[in-house]
Amino acid sequence: MAAPLQSVTVLAPAKLNLSLDVVGLLPGGYHALDMVMQAVDLYEQVILRRSGRLTLRAPGSRVPLNEKNTAHKAALAFFHYTGLLAGADITLRKNTPVRAGMGGGSADAAAVLVGLNALYAARLSMSELCALGASIGADVPFALMGGTCRVQGLGDLLKPLPPCPDCWFTAVMPGYGISTPAAFAAYDRVGSPFHPDCAAQEAAIRAGDLAGLCAAAGNALETCAGGADTAALKQALLAQGARAALMTGSGAVVFGIFEAEGPARAAAGALQATGRQVYTLRPDRGGARVVRAGR
Repeated sequence: MAAPLQSVTVLAPAKLNLSLDVVGLLPGGYHALDMVMQAVDLYEQVILRRSGRLTLRAPGSRVPLNEKNTAHKAALAFFHYTGLLAGADITLRKNTPVRAGMGGGSADAAAVLVGLNALYAARLSMSELCALGASIGADVPFALMGGTCRVQGLGDLLKPLPPCPDCWFTAVMPGYGISTPAAFAAYDRVGSPFHPDCAAQEAAIRAGDLAGLCAAAGNALETCAGGADTAALKQALLAQGARAALMTGSGAVVFGIFEAEGPARAAAGALQATGRQVYTLRPDRGGARVVRAGR
């Protein structure tokens, strides 16, 4: 019989919203969403070690390490659900910008759920993990599933799609973040003149049609909640050859969709010259996964 695992390392991809629409209100004041979400090859790395207590650290990051941290919430939810009288020493290696709309906190939570499931051989199913994830944050179920998905409701209704057509993304983080509650409060005040066609984008993905995917791209939060630089960053990306440019999530990151690596990297170089954080990314076909285990 193999010795129990003592540590696991999990990678969890960040995400981009290829489209985001607000389609109504749900009980409790929550917004009903319709989105197409794409995992990308920018990863949160989470290392979990067996411990008798729960500790959390994030070297080099300013994210709060209290009970509001999504990784901490995920660990508590896991131990409560499984009934395991155990803990974990959790180290977050943050690579995704904060308050960016790229799901870094959700990726951390997904990584903790996947990691603890492996570390303690709990054998929870993906549906169980997603149910736990939904109790932590709207984007956590997608961070668990990854790939390309049509996501509806509160973020808890996921339809896996075929991999998106081959493309590159250039993502730009301005010098500030955007609060998700503030973004939705702004939407509630003024609404949006624009609503993307998520069904058309799903159909384009199923057909392998990048032009159709780009034509249907958009974010209903952009005009009411986008940052001061959102429109200018979109124009800069389009000027560099992006087939579409939009804000992801509730911001603040703006990204362009490119057909080829060369133009994507050229755009990244031009925007890095302005002093902003810039990422050149590819689609990722998976979600949070264990990449190393130690006994």
